[in-house]
Amino acid sequence: MSLRHHEIAESRHRILNPITEEKLMLLGEICRLQPGRRQLDLACGKGEMLTRWAERHGIGGVGVDLSEVFLTAARERAAELGVSERVSFERGDAGKYQAEAADFDVVSCIGATWIGGGLAGTIELLRPALRPGGLMLIGEPYWTEPAPEAALEAIGAEADDFTSLVGTLDRFEAAGMDLLEMVLADGDSWDRYAAEQWFAIADWLRDTPADHPDAADMRDFLDHGRRTHLEWNRRYLGWGVFVLRAAG
Repeated sequence: MSLRHHEIAESRHRILNPITEEKLMLLGEICRLQPGRRQLDLACGKGEMLTRWAERHGIGGVGVDLSEVFLTAARERAAELGVSERVSFERGDAGKYQAEAADFDVVSCIGATWIGGGLAGTIELLRPALRPGGLMLIGEPYWTEPAPEAALEAIGAEADDFTSLVGTLDRFEAAGMDLLEMVLADGDSWDRYAAEQWFAIADWLRDTPADHPDAADMRDFLDHGRRTHLEWNRRYLGWGVFVLRAAG
């Protein structure tokens, strides 16, 4: 799918991943955030994590994303919550973002490790921006059980793109990171994330001429996404946010 297709599908979402608002705020508590600390969020989407944590905990920071549609929503949310002076949002390729120094207490990439070519590459992308002793947050899928070939084909993944929960721990340790905490999505939050896309796309298709250049792709995405979620994702694919710190 193109970026534009994601903008349509997630037009009604504030959080662009399967985590709930309650778990998003729990994650902020886990990170022991304090006023004045700074966060870098790569592929920040609509900036809900950064803006909510700025409001609740008094932090500041920077969000980077490629979508101007999502960034406009992030800036509007920051203004709504009264945190525009503490957070900023930059348009750009998050995979090419380079911090000027190790200037952040928290660095994060939630559900977009493709920006670094996978989990290990994203850790290395985030590491230079992190102050000593700081926290790294990675949002990543995992296999709840080995997926058959039909599931892999439908999901559009290779078997080794993700691994089990304990395999994910192994990957973190191989990258020199200690796993401190995790907050996992459950079946209901996966359903809400997926199904809200279906409704948004269905309404967009209803209100859009059939010959629109995106219409056929969005119809295919809707049909494929519903069936894949119900037949395969709910059984084989988990998702969580993992809280990490450099080992040693």
